[in-house]
Amino acid sequence: MKRLATVVLGAGLVFALAGCDAIQQAQQTADSVSSGVNTATVCVDAIRVAGFTPDSADPQAAVDKAKATGDELTALAAKAGDTTVNQAINDLATTMKATTVQDLASGPAAWLQRKADQVSALTKACSP
Repeated sequence: MKRLATVVLGAGLVFALAGCDAIQQAQQTADSVSSGVNTATVCVDAIRVAGFTPDSADPQAAVDKAKATGDELTALAAKAGDTTVNQAINDLATTMKATTVQDLASGPAAWLQRKADQVSALTKACSP
């Protein structure tokens, strides 16, 4: 009788552990899907924020807006579960935060091209 109880308990333990493994795998799958959804959401938000176009009529206000946009992008990068997406967002954020009145007054075409290249890299990183 004791032997039967031990076998039953042992079998129950094996099934419980197998169940835990299945639960763990399900949790990992759910986490992976959740991470993908989070990255997709971050991508949509980052591309929306990256749509910022400076107002040439008020260069200082444009610089202030670019820096605020850079801060917003940095916060989004911290939420990205994908390192490629994170890097693309951070590169764009760095450009935005480093924007000066000089960039917008004397070299707006170069600044806009750099930004466009980084938005393109972000869009590519966000594409599956």
